Amino acid sequence: MSEGAQAAIVRMPDGTVKQVGPLTGTRVWTVPGRAHRPLTAPRDDPRRLAPGEERRLCAFCTDRYLETTPEKSRLVGPTFEEHRRVPADEVEDTVAEFRRFGNLFEIVSAEYWRENHGFRQPSSVIEWAQEYLANPVGRLHLEKLAAIRANATDSAPSLEEATLDLLGGSHDVIVARRHVHDGAVHDDELVSSGELTPDEHAAYLSFTVAALADIQSAQPHAAYVSVFQNWLRPAGASFEHLHKQLVAIDEHGPQMDRELTMLASDHLLYQHRILDLSVAQGLVVAATDGAVAVAGVGHRYPAFEVFSTAAAHLPQEHSAAEIRAVSDLVHALHAATGVHVPTNEEWHYRPPRAPWPMPWRVVLKWRISNPAGFEGGTKVYVNTIDPWELRRRAVAELTALRDAGRIAPGIRIGDEVTRDDTRLRYADAAGGAEREGSSA
Repeated sequence: MSEGAQAAIVRMPDGTVKQVGPLTGTRVWTVPGRAHRPLTAPRDDPRRLAPGEERRLCAFCTDRYLETTPEKSRLVGPTFEEHRRVPADEVEDTVAEFRRFGNLFEIVSAEYWRENHGFRQPSSVIEWAQEYLANPVGRLHLEKLAAIRANATDSAPSLEEATLDLLGGSHDVIVARRHVHDGAVHDDELVSSGELTPDEHAAYLSFTVAALADIQSAQPHAAYVSVFQNWLRPAGASFEHLHKQLVAIDEHGPQMDRELTMLASDHLLYQHRILDLSVAQGLVVAATDGAVAVAGVGHRYPAFEVFSTAAAHLPQEHSAAEIRAVSDLVHALHAATGVHVPTNEEWHYRPPRAPWPMPWRVVLKWRISNPAGFEGGTKVYVNTIDPWELRRRAVAELTALRDAGRIAPGIRIGDEVTRDDTRLRYADAAGGAEREGSSA
């Protein structure tokens, strides 16, 4: 392990833990006595639901299908059968376990790609738009959505142009069926990622991987597709209804550029800086046959990092079994986190045109504090839970969840994880000789 990696985390004589992000350089302190503060903010008194209200609590709910943009696809039934481009007059014929559609208010709009890159929609999207407009229910659906967007943006394109933008955008949403549990009595009985079954979560994550591949293929000017999940309003969610988002952008972003620069001199960067450090400091949380989770060092918020240990780089290059290995760990950590803890889930992977190998990793952050004046003035961030305490909590909760049958049974937890579980294979093809320098 490098000298820099050893200095990434240290406990001071008074108990203060100082961290430096191995990839970001972010400086983080954990001060003694703050780790026992509540993880969740006080919620309003739960409100009793009226009969059927659980299906219409927000625009993502099952009784409000036509308040979102036309579906690109949905998964139906216990086998998660995919139905693509469901017509407006057929959306209620089946119940979608998961739906994929364009964000009505995109971060990077279809107009952005058209005006800045000269992008034009392919014939398949044009044909879909024509079919949707030819359906009276579909036309009314699009007229209402176009009016909402026009009022919000002070623009009034033709219905045909607005339809192409609504159907052919590069910012998608993946939405789960349930806002609250089936049979819920109160509005706080929410369904988070951890409330799904392992099989449901695997379908949800695999569906997102397929959407990522679709967007990368459909938007040739995109350098990267950001994949993330905001859970609860303190973490940036507009609705307290489980969903992921995928946003195509025409640059990597500064953090990805930083990592690519670091990778140029060390293709085993993530092994050396993250996994070897985690093993040395006792921060490994859990593993499956294909993924490993650690308590992250140098994050502004308590964070878990889940790494695929496969040789593949892009999520869609992974086999079904390799995707499931990642899904089971991510699901387990969400379950251990709890339904009322605000979280961000972020996906990181090698940009398709990047020159260096990079593993797929998913970061799960607990948004339990708000950076304020001290952080803004010093750029030293106060994280109330240090990585060792985060690992201790996670191991205890994961063990209880496994005993209760709530998470995938094959997960190895805490000291059950082997040294081989922590070996990343993403650089095997490019860095075999270099591996001799690893402490693995």
